[in-house]
Amino acid sequence: MTGRMIVASLVMLIPIGVLRSQNLRDNVARSLFSDQKANQIGDAVTILILESSSASNSAQSSTDRESTIGLTGSAQTSTTPLPNTAFSLGTTNTFKGQGSTQANGSLEAKISARVDSLLPNGNMWISGRRLITINGEDQLISISGIIRPSDVQGDNSVYSYNISEAKIVFEGNGMINRSQSPGWLTRLFHWLF
Repeated sequence: MTGRMIVASLVMLIPIGVLRSQNLRDNVARSLFSDQKANQIGDAVTILILESSSASNSAQSSTDRESTIGLTGSAQTSTTPLPNTAFSLGTTNTFKGQGSTQANGSLEAKISARVDSLLPNGNMWISGRRLITINGEDQLISISGIIRPSDVQGDNSVYSYNISEAKIVFEGNGMINRSQSPGWLTRLFHWLF
């Protein structure tokens, strides 16, 4: 009888265990064995911005066209020769063009971002901003995009080149920025001419 009672007790405990099963993500913050990676709305993630871009373009073109029309003639009436006549017409067109552009840029920064929403496939939409003011000069760094949970490293950081649909903005405002911009009169003349 005791064997049957143990089996019956175990059978009765199985539904209780199933009802009390927990989502592993709910307890990840209390686990001693897991990394605390961002995976929920409101979680913070550190973005390591390492961007470098370089572009160059060169173009060269040359065209040449030449056309000539000529007419020569002579005539004579009985024994008196008429003066010789000659007619000639010619045109020449030549064009040569050349141009090149080159641009380089790099940005390195660390910024914290927040998980704003979870996509159906498990990816996360993140966004973050950092405003730094030094001696009246404002520097604003903002970032947004989509990250995959697999790209979040053990220290809860993500490289910027792993962000899809990334939008990274770095802008400044202050006395230095104003001194590098042309004045309103110069801008007016550039607009007119």
